[in-house]
Amino acid sequence: MLFTDVIRRKRDGHTLTPGEIDYFVRGLTDGSIPAEQVSAMAMAIFLKSMTVEEAGLLTMAMSRSGTVLDWSDVGLDGPVVDKHSTGGVGDKVSFLLAPLAAACGCYVPMISGRGLGHTGGTLDKIGSIPGYDPLPGLDRFREVVRSVGCAIIGQTSELAPADRRFYAIRDVTGTVESVPLITASILSKKIAAGLTALVMDVKCGNGAFMPTLDRAMKLTRSIIGTAQSSGLTTHALITDMNETLGHTAGNALEIGESMAYLRGEDREPRLHDVVVGLTAQMLIAGELESDDDAARSRVIDALESGRAAETFGRMVAALGGPADFVERYEHYLPRAGVELAVTPRSAGYLQAVDCFQVGNTVVELGGGRQTLDDTLDLAVGLSHIAPIGSEVGPDRPLAIIHAASEPAAEHAEQLLSAACTVGKDKPANRPAVIDRQLP
Repeated sequence: MLFTDVIRRKRDGHTLTPGEIDYFVRGLTDGSIPAEQVSAMAMAIFLKSMTVEEAGLLTMAMSRSGTVLDWSDVGLDGPVVDKHSTGGVGDKVSFLLAPLAAACGCYVPMISGRGLGHTGGTLDKIGSIPGYDPLPGLDRFREVVRSVGCAIIGQTSELAPADRRFYAIRDVTGTVESVPLITASILSKKIAAGLTALVMDVKCGNGAFMPTLDRAMKLTRSIIGTAQSSGLTTHALITDMNETLGHTAGNALEIGESMAYLRGEDREPRLHDVVVGLTAQMLIAGELESDDDAARSRVIDALESGRAAETFGRMVAALGGPADFVERYEHYLPRAGVELAVTPRSAGYLQAVDCFQVGNTVVELGGGRQTLDDTLDLAVGLSHIAPIGSEVGPDRPLAIIHAASEPAAEHAEQLLSAACTVGKDKPANRPAVIDRQLP
């Protein structure tokens, strides 16, 4: 079989056979299919899409391309549940949800990826913590999940290696937004992680890969349907991404905000709604609670009691980070050399934000990748980001830029100013959680 023939078949809109999909995944795994041909196939799928059956075959083939974890021999006394986000700007939910769910009785083996396009990556952000080992090996990973309740790590070479390579190539070839490829990428990792249940955070808005509710619903149905056919119980929330989630965007800055949240120092309301809503669904999907009110109450108790913060600290220490990170996070996180407040030309209400451009501003500062091999500056980004509906003016900035140099800060100021619309009328409030979808 020549892979160029397989590319042509998908380019021309044909349905790939199970044998062709298996051939593709084997070539991804062992490197026998070169990057340029993988890129061509990604673009062909992006343009011609896949049937549900094709996406399911791709999902299962990628999940079997490496080790599939089995938790039955570890002696866990609760469900193995995870959350996955389709990607957003300022999305630091994983760092809050994983210890919260663990403090409520779940076991959370969270295998995360690098940033995609304009969105930040959980793996990049956790790399801001000095000493933290994001690739600990499967034995250590399993032990940390067992003893702490959660572990946030990167996609190792053992788990779904075909997706690991495909994910990196999609990031730099303009093929991220494909519904079947997003579906297969997410679920292959989760099936390989041996989950009992999964909760999806499907982002919707101008800062998401699914900009409209219709497209977000299409992706949600694809994920839930494909997961169900694979025996994985999956719940989903569709959440708003027409503005940054929380007050920060950028790797170390988001870790700092996450610590302030867990410690009770600062909980931005929209971020809080998303975190509590998703964690509650994890308890329901994992059959620890049967209704939303009881699940939410349990989540709030784990947060307010400090158990979630304690769990995050134990996870960091178990994976090589500082034992006192939660208490002294400001001491450990890297800081950029230049800070610049961005103010509007005239006072008024922040009416709208091009969230996609906000994400690109962080990328331009060096906090995200423009090519596959880019090295990130973990300290750069945006803080004190004004939410839509807030009053802004000369003494109330749109955000504070954290940059490596004055020219970089000034360039980012231009980008951020252009992304924000300020006017006299206050816009209507928009819910952070738009919809809930169950199997």
